[in-house]
Amino acid sequence: MSKEYITTIGLEIHAELNTNSKMFCGCLNNPDETKPNVNICPVCMAHPGTLPVINKKAMESVVKVGLAIGANIADFTEFDRKNYFYPDIPKAYQISQFKYPIVEGGKLKGVDITRIHLEEDTATSKHDRGDYSLVDFNRAGVPLMELVTEPVIHTAKQAGDFGRELQILLRYLGVSEANMEKGQMRVELNISVSNDPDKLGTKVEVKNINSFRAMERAAEYETKRMIDLLEQGRGEEIVQETRGWDENKQSTFSQRKKENANDYRYFPDPDLPKLFLSKIFDIEKMRKELPELPENKRNRYRNDFGIKDEDIESYILDQDLGYWFEQVANSLNDKDLPATAIEKAGKIKTASNYITSDYLGLKKINSEVRLPKVENFVELINLVTGSEISSRGAKDILAIIVIKDESPKNIAVEKGLIQNHDEGALKEIVQKIIDANPSVVETYKGGKENAIMSLVGQVMKESKGSANPSLVQKLLKELLA
Repeated sequence: MSKEYITTIGLEIHAELNTNSKMFCGCLNNPDETKPNVNICPVCMAHPGTLPVINKKAMESVVKVGLAIGANIADFTEFDRKNYFYPDIPKAYQISQFKYPIVEGGKLKGVDITRIHLEEDTATSKHDRGDYSLVDFNRAGVPLMELVTEPVIHTAKQAGDFGRELQILLRYLGVSEANMEKGQMRVELNISVSNDPDKLGTKVEVKNINSFRAMERAAEYETKRMIDLLEQGRGEEIVQETRGWDENKQSTFSQRKKENANDYRYFPDPDLPKLFLSKIFDIEKMRKELPELPENKRNRYRNDFGIKDEDIESYILDQDLGYWFEQVANSLNDKDLPATAIEKAGKIKTASNYITSDYLGLKKINSEVRLPKVENFVELINLVTGSEISSRGAKDILAIIVIKDESPKNIAVEKGLIQNHDEGALKEIVQKIIDANPSVVETYKGGKENAIMSLVGQVMKESKGSANPSLVQKLLKELLA
């Protein structure tokens, strides 16, 4: 490529809100419903003479998101009719928001937010019947939050990171499960490339994205496709359009010419009232009642526990695991314990390592694995950091207590995993191994100090894992000196 191109990405992200009822009627909002067309009524089916009623809980959810990202919460807002016809839009228009969204501005993961507004979801089209399609209206009218970013994202990874962070935030706020596999969170890319840093290229929208990894791949593919066109001197062939992502082919394909705001003929919905949010919600009270947000929790974990960022992300993604880890850490950091602050910090880091590597590893391969009682896990960490059991023994005991939650000390005693610190008894085993391995001894004495680890391993095997490895190494060095 002869020129340096700049990729610019803006995101439009829709998230279904987990209210009990739909946006403008009393029908059940149930994303797990498998029977078609059961959660419907004359309102969401647009029967003549029906009137919508605004779901206050859905509005509260959007306000919460706005507060969490430090955005401006509108005082005045209203709903508009967005006019277009598809079989999955029963009214031939969608109730949405155009000029006066609930939220404007704010920032998340370093990305500036343009707006967040509220609308109703469409029905679901089923295209698996060969020569005809069916429509399931269970989803029609479900509360849908739409977030639009500024065009300030420049890499596929940054786009993916933003999407993942928004998903986590929505879950922390309790406003949406944001499960992409279930369609509860849907991402659209607006992407362009240009070799002029002061000018954006022709924008293309990419839909049909069902995972954050797919979003990253779609951005990478579309960037390359557009640059290839520009490099071939056919820049006019980049047209503003909507393209779909084909997961099987790992490529985008043209769907339709992109509509603009004028095509939708927005106008205020005459059946819904104008709203002044300061009269409906106590905004400052809502701000104070926000839960601890993911970024705040990351900072607290770094400051309070000093653990690795990779470990922190495990706890951010799994709130139950994070809460359990905090109980473990607080127990190990108990002010009444005789250990020094450095020793306590070391125990907490050791505990975190066992949780994020060994526990999560066990959970991946066995669905019966459960978090053990805090006191049992703390006992296990005290045993291994106190050199009463080996690291191998700790892993074996952990594999037991995540299935059968018992005292690690009792298990260690029963299985002979308590490490032997008796120098006299260990000396006999060490001498026996030295006598049985003259060639290894000769190699060690010849200057290859790593050869001693072979002897350590054999002593551990002879002692059935009960010997303390550091003591074994010390005795070997003394006897071989």
